[in-house]
Amino acid sequence: MTSTILNFGSINIDNVYRVDHFVQPGETLASLSLDIVLGGKGANQSVAIARAGVKVKHIGRACKTDSWVFTQLESCGVDISHVEGVNEPSGHAIIQVDQQGENAIVLHGGANQSFDADDLAKLISKSHAGDYLLAQNECNGLSDMVEMALDAGLKVALNPAPMTAAIRSLPLHRLDTLIVNQGEAQALCDQIEIDDVVSALAESLPQTRVVITLGGDGAILIVGGSVTKVPAFATKVVDTTAAGDTFVGYFLAGLVDGLSDLQALERASEAASLAVQSLGAIPSIPKLEQLNFSNATLPT
Repeated sequence: MTSTILNFGSINIDNVYRVDHFVQPGETLASLSLDIVLGGKGANQSVAIARAGVKVKHIGRACKTDSWVFTQLESCGVDISHVEGVNEPSGHAIIQVDQQGENAIVLHGGANQSFDADDLAKLISKSHAGDYLLAQNECNGLSDMVEMALDAGLKVALNPAPMTAAIRSLPLHRLDTLIVNQGEAQALCDQIEIDDVVSALAESLPQTRVVITLGGDGAILIVGGSVTKVPAFATKVVDTTAAGDTFVGYFLAGLVDGLSDLQALERASEAASLAVQSLGAIPSIPKLEQLNFSNATLPT
Protein backbone atom coordinates (compact mmCIF):
# COMPACT_ATOMS: atom_id res chain seq x y z
CA MET A 1 0.00 0.00 0.00
CA THR A 2 1.34 3.44 -0.92
CA SER A 3 2.16 5.59 2.10
CA THR A 4 0.12 8.67 2.89
CA ILE A 5 1.85 11.87 3.92
CA LEU A 6 0.33 13.62 6.93
CA ASN A 7 1.45 17.22 6.92
CA PHE A 8 1.22 19.00 10.28
CA GLY A 9 1.64 22.53 9.06
CA SER A 10 0.63 26.14 8.96
CA ILE A 11 -2.15 27.64 6.91
CA ASN A 12 -1.63 31.35 6.29
CA ILE A 13 -3.27 34.08 4.32
CA ASP A 14 -0.42 35.75 2.46
CA ASN A 15 -0.51 39.48 1.73
CA VAL A 16 2.11 39.77 -1.00
CA TYR A 17 3.40 43.28 -1.74
CA ARG A 18 5.56 43.82 -4.81
CA VAL A 19 8.04 46.59 -3.92
CA ASP A 20 10.93 48.42 -5.52
CA HIS A 21 13.08 47.56 -2.47
CA PHE A 22 12.54 46.26 1.06
CA VAL A 23 11.17 48.95 3.34
CA GLN A 24 13.78 50.51 5.63
CA PRO A 25 13.41 51.68 9.25
CA GLY A 26 11.45 54.95 9.33
CA GLU A 27 10.52 54.68 5.64
CA THR A 28 7.00 54.69 4.18
CA LEU A 29 7.01 52.79 0.89
CA ALA A 30 4.23 52.47 -1.67
CA SER A 31 3.83 48.97 -3.06
CA LEU A 32 3.68 48.29 -6.78
CA SER A 33 0.94 45.68 -6.33
CA LEU A 34 -0.90 43.56 -3.74
CA ASP A 35 -2.07 39.96 -3.96
CA ILE A 36 -3.93 38.14 -1.18
CA VAL A 37 -3.41 34.40 -1.54
CA LEU A 38 -3.31 31.15 0.40
CA GLY A 39 0.10 30.34 1.85
CA GLY A 40 1.98 29.17 4.91
CA LYS A 41 4.86 26.70 4.75
CA GLY A 42 2.53 23.85 5.66
CA ALA A 43 -0.12 24.63 3.08
CA ASN A 44 2.50 25.28 0.41
CA GLN A 45 4.17 21.93 1.05
CA SER A 46 0.84 20.07 1.04
CA VAL A 47 -0.01 21.56 -2.33
CA ALA A 48 3.43 20.66 -3.67
CA ILE A 49 2.95 17.05 -2.56
CA ALA A 50 -0.51 16.91 -4.13
CA ARG A 51 0.75 18.42 -7.40
CA ALA A 52 3.53 15.84 -7.39
CA GLY A 53 0.79 13.19 -7.46
CA VAL A 54 1.03 11.82 -3.90
CA LYS A 55 -1.78 11.57 -1.34
CA VAL A 56 -1.46 14.15 1.41
CA LYS A 57 -3.68 14.85 4.42
CA HIS A 58 -3.13 18.28 5.88
CA ILE A 59 -3.32 18.74 9.66
CA GLY A 60 -4.00 22.39 10.35
CA ARG A 61 -6.37 25.12 11.44
CA ALA A 62 -7.79 28.36 10.06
CA CYS A 63 -10.55 30.74 11.02
CA LYS A 64 -14.05 29.46 10.24
CA THR A 65 -14.90 32.66 8.37
CA ASP A 66 -12.08 32.15 5.85
CA SER A 67 -13.98 29.46 3.98
CA TRP A 68 -12.09 30.14 0.74
CA VAL A 69 -8.95 28.77 2.41
CA PHE A 70 -10.50 25.33 2.87
CA THR A 71 -12.00 25.38 -0.61
CA GLN A 72 -8.70 26.26 -2.26
CA LEU A 73 -6.69 23.63 -0.39
CA GLU A 74 -9.19 20.97 -1.42
CA SER A 75 -9.27 22.19 -5.01
CA CYS A 76 -5.48 21.72 -5.12
CA GLY A 77 -5.92 18.03 -4.34
CA VAL A 78 -5.18 18.17 -0.60
CA ASP A 79 -7.23 15.98 1.77
CA ILE A 80 -8.64 18.46 4.32
CA SER A 81 -10.41 15.95 6.57
CA HIS A 82 -7.94 16.88 9.34
CA VAL A 83 -8.23 20.64 8.80
CA GLU A 84 -10.33 22.38 11.44
CA GLY A 85 -12.16 25.71 11.36
CA VAL A 86 -11.72 27.63 14.62
CA ASN A 87 -12.80 30.99 16.03
CA GLU A 88 -9.29 32.46 16.16
CA PRO A 89 -7.97 34.59 13.29
CA SER A 90 -6.17 32.64 10.59
CA GLY A 91 -2.42 32.82 10.49
CA HIS A 92 -1.22 35.43 8.06
CA ALA A 93 1.94 36.82 6.52
CA ILE A 94 3.06 40.17 5.18
CA ILE A 95 5.45 39.44 2.31
CA GLN A 96 7.59 41.96 0.48
CA VAL A 97 8.97 40.86 -2.90
CA ASP A 98 11.62 43.10 -4.42
CA GLN A 99 12.67 43.64 -8.01
CA GLN A 100 15.27 40.84 -7.80
CA GLY A 101 12.66 38.32 -6.67
CA GLU A 102 13.91 38.09 -3.08
CA ASN A 103 11.39 38.21 -0.25
CA ALA A 104 11.08 39.44 3.34
CA ILE A 105 8.30 37.99 5.49
CA VAL A 106 6.54 38.93 8.75
CA LEU A 107 4.36 36.13 10.24
CA HIS A 108 1.46 36.10 12.68
CA GLY A 109 0.71 32.59 13.93
CA GLY A 110 -3.01 32.94 14.74
CA ALA A 111 -4.88 29.64 14.49
CA ASN A 112 -1.63 27.82 13.72
CA GLN A 113 -0.71 28.27 17.39
CA SER A 114 -3.90 26.82 18.89
CA PHE A 115 -3.14 23.08 19.16
CA ASP A 116 -2.84 21.06 22.36
CA ALA A 117 -1.41 17.58 22.98
CA ASP A 118 -4.82 15.91 23.14
CA ASP A 119 -5.75 17.32 19.73
CA LEU A 120 -2.58 15.96 18.21
CA ALA A 121 -2.88 12.54 19.89
CA LYS A 122 -6.35 12.07 18.36
CA LEU A 123 -5.02 12.88 14.90
CA ILE A 124 -2.04 10.55 15.20
CA SER A 125 -4.35 7.74 16.35
CA LYS A 126 -5.96 7.85 12.89
CA SER A 127 -2.65 7.27 11.08
CA HIS A 128 -0.98 4.02 10.02
CA ALA A 129 2.53 2.77 10.74
CA GLY A 130 4.71 3.39 7.70
CA ASP A 131 2.95 6.62 6.77
CA TYR A 132 5.01 9.80 6.70
CA LEU A 133 4.55 12.76 9.02
CA LEU A 134 5.90 15.99 7.59
CA ALA A 135 6.27 18.96 9.92
CA GLN A 136 7.69 22.47 9.89
CA ASN A 137 7.96 24.94 12.79
CA GLU A 138 5.05 27.33 12.25
CA CYS A 139 2.57 25.40 14.45
CA ASN A 140 2.77 24.94 18.20
CA GLY A 141 3.05 21.44 19.67
CA LEU A 142 5.83 20.36 17.31
CA SER A 143 7.76 18.39 19.93
CA ASP A 144 4.64 16.50 21.05
CA MET A 145 3.69 15.75 17.46
CA VAL A 146 7.13 14.44 16.50
CA GLU A 147 7.38 12.20 19.57
CA MET A 148 3.88 10.77 19.12
CA ALA A 149 4.43 10.14 15.42
CA LEU A 150 7.71 8.32 16.05
CA ASP A 151 6.12 6.22 18.79
CA ALA A 152 3.26 5.32 16.41
CA GLY A 153 5.71 3.99 13.83
CA LEU A 154 5.46 6.86 11.35
CA LYS A 155 8.42 8.02 9.29
CA VAL A 156 9.01 11.61 10.31
CA ALA A 157 10.33 14.29 7.96
CA LEU A 158 11.15 17.70 9.41
CA ASN A 159 11.73 21.04 7.74
CA PRO A 160 12.55 23.16 10.83
CA ALA A 161 11.61 26.58 9.52
CA PRO A 162 11.65 29.03 11.11
CA MET A 163 14.66 27.74 13.04
CA THR A 164 14.56 28.16 16.84
CA ALA A 165 16.78 26.90 19.65
CA ALA A 166 14.10 24.36 20.60
CA ILE A 167 14.70 22.42 17.38
CA ARG A 168 17.99 21.13 18.75
CA SER A 169 16.16 19.36 21.59
CA LEU A 170 14.05 17.29 19.19
CA PRO A 171 15.08 13.64 18.53
CA LEU A 172 16.68 14.49 15.21
CA HIS A 173 18.62 11.21 15.25
CA ARG A 174 15.31 9.31 15.02
CA LEU A 175 14.01 11.23 12.00
CA ASP A 176 13.70 9.62 8.59
CA THR A 177 14.46 12.89 6.81
CA LEU A 178 15.70 16.34 7.80
CA ILE A 179 15.55 19.14 5.21
CA VAL A 180 17.28 22.42 6.09
CA ASN A 181 18.64 25.45 4.29
CA GLN A 182 22.23 26.54 4.81
CA GLY A 183 21.47 28.95 7.66
CA GLU A 184 19.39 26.35 9.49
CA ALA A 185 22.11 23.74 9.05
CA GLN A 186 24.72 26.13 10.42
CA ALA A 187 22.53 26.87 13.46
CA LEU A 188 22.03 23.16 14.15
CA CYS A 189 25.71 22.33 14.44
CA ASP A 190 27.35 25.67 15.34
CA GLN A 191 29.52 25.59 12.23
CA ILE A 192 29.91 28.18 9.48
CA GLU A 193 31.89 26.65 6.63
CA ILE A 194 29.69 24.33 4.58
CA ASP A 195 32.23 21.49 4.61
CA ASP A 196 32.31 21.64 8.41
CA VAL A 197 28.50 21.74 8.51
CA VAL A 198 28.24 18.64 6.32
CA SER A 199 30.81 16.74 8.38
CA ALA A 200 29.09 17.64 11.65
CA LEU A 201 25.64 16.58 10.46
CA ALA A 202 26.93 13.38 8.90
CA GLU A 203 28.60 12.47 12.19
CA SER A 204 25.75 13.45 14.53
CA LEU A 205 22.85 12.09 12.43
CA PRO A 206 24.17 8.88 10.83
CA GLN A 207 20.72 7.27 10.54
CA THR A 208 18.87 10.36 9.26
CA ARG A 209 18.62 11.36 5.61
CA VAL A 210 19.76 15.01 5.58
CA VAL A 211 19.23 17.46 2.74
CA ILE A 212 20.79 20.93 2.81
CA THR A 213 19.37 23.36 0.27
CA LEU A 214 21.76 26.05 -0.97
CA GLY A 215 19.49 28.21 -3.14
CA GLY A 216 21.21 29.01 -6.41
CA ASP A 217 24.12 26.74 -5.46
CA GLY A 218 21.98 23.57 -5.47
CA ALA A 219 21.57 21.06 -2.66
CA ILE A 220 23.59 18.56 -0.65
CA LEU A 221 22.37 15.07 0.26
CA ILE A 222 23.86 13.23 3.25
CA VAL A 223 22.88 9.57 3.68
CA GLY A 224 24.77 7.10 5.86
CA GLY A 225 27.93 9.19 5.70
CA SER A 226 27.81 9.49 1.90
CA VAL A 227 27.66 13.06 0.57
CA THR A 228 26.29 14.07 -2.84
CA LYS A 229 25.94 17.61 -4.20
CA VAL A 230 23.42 18.44 -6.93
CA PRO A 231 23.67 21.78 -8.79
CA ALA A 232 20.68 24.07 -9.11
CA PHE A 233 18.83 24.37 -12.42
CA ALA A 234 19.73 27.55 -14.27
CA THR A 235 16.66 29.76 -14.40
CA LYS A 236 15.42 33.35 -14.30
CA VAL A 237 14.29 34.25 -10.78
CA VAL A 238 11.05 36.23 -10.52
CA ASP A 239 9.99 35.40 -6.95
CA THR A 240 11.59 32.95 -4.50
CA THR A 241 8.46 32.66 -2.33
CA ALA A 242 7.56 28.96 -1.82
CA ALA A 243 10.55 27.68 -3.78
CA GLY A 244 11.86 25.93 -0.68
CA ASP A 245 8.40 24.56 0.12
CA THR A 246 8.09 23.25 -3.43
CA PHE A 247 11.42 21.49 -3.00
CA VAL A 248 10.38 19.90 0.31
CA GLY A 249 7.02 18.70 -1.00
CA TYR A 250 8.43 17.26 -4.20
CA PHE A 251 11.37 15.60 -2.44
CA LEU A 252 9.17 13.79 0.06
CA ALA A 253 6.68 12.87 -2.65
CA GLY A 254 9.58 11.37 -4.61
CA LEU A 255 10.50 9.14 -1.68
CA VAL A 256 6.90 7.93 -1.39
CA ASP A 257 6.86 7.36 -5.16
CA GLY A 258 9.82 4.99 -4.78
CA LEU A 259 12.45 7.21 -6.37
CA SER A 260 16.01 6.90 -5.17
CA ASP A 261 17.25 9.69 -2.90
CA LEU A 262 19.19 11.23 -5.78
CA GLN A 263 16.25 11.02 -8.17
CA ALA A 264 13.96 12.62 -5.61
CA LEU A 265 16.54 15.38 -5.13
CA GLU A 266 16.82 16.01 -8.87
CA ARG A 267 13.06 16.16 -9.32
CA ALA A 268 12.63 18.48 -6.34
CA SER A 269 15.35 20.78 -7.68
CA GLU A 270 13.64 21.05 -11.04
CA ALA A 271 10.28 21.75 -9.41
CA ALA A 272 11.80 24.51 -7.30
CA SER A 273 13.43 26.03 -10.39
CA LEU A 274 10.01 26.29 -12.00
CA ALA A 275 8.46 27.80 -8.87
CA VAL A 276 10.84 30.78 -8.84
CA GLN A 277 9.76 31.76 -12.34
CA SER A 278 6.29 32.86 -11.18
CA LEU A 279 4.90 35.28 -8.61
CA GLY A 280 3.29 34.13 -5.38
CA ALA A 281 3.37 30.98 -3.30
CA ILE A 282 0.79 28.35 -4.21
CA PRO A 283 0.17 29.80 -7.69
CA SER A 284 3.87 29.22 -8.50
CA ILE A 285 4.03 25.55 -7.44
CA PRO A 286 4.22 23.44 -10.62
CA LYS A 287 2.26 20.32 -11.45
CA LEU A 288 4.16 17.11 -12.12
CA GLU A 289 3.39 17.19 -15.84
CA GLN A 290 5.22 20.53 -16.15
CA LEU A 291 8.54 18.90 -15.21
CA ASN A 292 10.93 17.35 -17.72
CA PHE A 293 12.09 14.85 -15.12
CA SER A 294 12.67 11.31 -16.34
CA ASN A 295 13.86 8.39 -14.20
CA ALA A 296 15.73 7.00 -17.17
CA THR A 297 18.03 10.05 -17.34
CA LEU A 298 19.17 9.80 -13.72
CA PRO A 299 21.67 7.46 -12.07
CA THR A 300 20.24 4.90 -9.64
